[in-house]
Amino acid sequence: MSDEGRDRAHAHPSAKVYLSIAAILTGITVVEVAIFYIPAIRETILLAPILLTLSAGKFALVVMFYMHLKPDSKIYTAIFTAPLLLAAVLILALMTLLGAWVY
Repeated sequence: MSDEGRDRAHAHPSAKVYLSIAAILTGITVVEVAIFYIPAIRETILLAPILLTLSAGKFALVVMFYMHLKPDSKIYTAIFTAPLLLAAVLILALMTLLGAWVY
């Protein structure tokens, strides 16, 4: 593959894309903090799954864009996301086992 073709295949996103992703990550963080302080949600069993889902979304964005895995092979994405899914399942299983869902 020529240098020109290689550059086109692994072109880095522009600064605008990085700023957009940073704004999205900031927005998700604001939503996480807001959800934590809403008493109606904080006192239910929905708090942990909501926060885990939002955190997983942030993780995926950081891995895809800031670690430059989006244009790379899908195996690298699997290597980074499989432990995240395993950790989430393990956390939820331990919370269930230890009675963290009982209010």
